[in-house]
Amino acid sequence: MSDLTMKAIRLHAFGGPGVLRHEEAEIPAPAPGEVLVRVRAAGLNPPDWYVREGMPGIPDEFRPPFDLPLIPGTDISGTVEAVADDVHGFTAGDEVTGMLRFPVLMQSGAYAEYVTAPASDLAHKPAAIDHTHAAGLPMSGLTAWQYLIDVGHDHPSPFQDARHRPPALNGDTTVLVNGAAGGVGHLAVQLAKWKGARVIAVASGRHERFLRDLGADEFIDYTKQRPEDLVRGIDVVLDAVGGPTSRRFLSTLKRGGALHPVYFGEFDDEENAKLGITVTGTQVRANGTQLAELGHLLGTGAIRVAIDSTFPLADAQAAHARAAQGHIQGKIVLTVP
Repeated sequence: MSDLTMKAIRLHAFGGPGVLRHEEAEIPAPAPGEVLVRVRAAGLNPPDWYVREGMPGIPDEFRPPFDLPLIPGTDISGTVEAVADDVHGFTAGDEVTGMLRFPVLMQSGAYAEYVTAPASDLAHKPAAIDHTHAAGLPMSGLTAWQYLIDVGHDHPSPFQDARHRPPALNGDTTVLVNGAAGGVGHLAVQLAKWKGARVIAVASGRHERFLRDLGADEFIDYTKQRPEDLVRGIDVVLDAVGGPTSRRFLSTLKRGGALHPVYFGEFDDEENAKLGITVTGTQVRANGTQLAELGHLLGTGAIRVAIDSTFPLADAQAAHARAAQGHIQGKIVLTVP
């Protein structure tokens, strides 16, 4: 490999995991306001496979343009290699983590040995946390944070006009997290507990011990019982699965409660108003300051990132195949030699 090239995963056409190619690509150069990062690990997220498939089912007005070939991925942990002249706060040798450019760019080149990153998207990696766990934090952690703790931006959701306002979580609050074992879900459980809330976790039975170890006060195995048949009077539902079935959680909420689907479904505003329930969502956005706060919690052990599985960068096809199997516990991460 020459000084100007690197190994990367590139996408030349849309399709299944088999379209991911491990090949040579040019090492990018940092633009003003950016740093060049030597990637040590890259976290996988649902937008990675949505883009790989060409975002089927997404209306044209919501589908961003993609220039092929592209290098997938947004979440990284690695070491700063170089910085632009106008960058302050980071120097060569710093260990950093970040979610890069999302959602301005749906894919930012994280599946590679090197990537450029806006300095504002980065946070210093906690010294006590390895690159694998740090790479699993950004998108999932920021999603949970911006839904439950602080939005941190004023950009409207692309799916509704109403602005999302995170709930006030405390010891008098009960939060139900659906899809609690996944990337967003398992971090949402921990953040809600960090704020003192009582947490009900919904996942398949194989995840019960895992979620109770993370602090869940109650567990519902959705393969055996429907949560909407079991619980009432909930303050907040964070539906990390979301989509068309999210509406079923309306009956679990008390008047004045809030339903926050991560993947927005179809709701009736009149029905929500009649029930006295707020239904809002937001679109996660890169935020280095918030990521630094999450990193502090990770570094002190207040929260942890669970790793479902790891794969070498060259085995990105296998990593995406694992994601397609579902029932993920925590995060899937690519390691970069």
